[in-house]
Amino acid sequence: QVQLVESGGGLVQAGGSLRLACAASGRTFSSYAMAWFRQAPGKEREFVASITSSGGSTFYADSVKGRFTISRDNAKNTGYLQMNSLKPEDTAVYYCAARNRLGSLTRRDGFDYWGQGTQVTVSS
Repeated sequence: QVQLVESGGGLVQAGGSLRLACAASGRTFSSYAMAWFRQAPGKEREFVASITSSGGSTFYADSVKGRFTISRDNAKNTGYLQMNSLKPEDTAVYYCAARNRLGSLTRRDGFDYWGQGTQVTVSS
């Protein structure tokens, strides 16, 4: 099992940047694919970005492509989401997720472990 703790959320003006971090417990983080999802008030939780266990492949939602970058440092058991050119519509609770089995890298049901989330608010 792995436990995930997100950090780095906050309030930022439109056009600004934030970097989210996802700290994972356990010694086998390098065997887990990980992802970021987000959920805005009154909306379903949606896929944002994912990265394979080695970091060799990344995937992005169309809405964030070119603005967000997912990465990981397996030596530090930490994943990251760099968010640039933020828009008010990016406002949501952002969740880190992980899994160590085969499955979709863009669907909620492809991930087994979830953090508690961190709030990101973008003001216009």
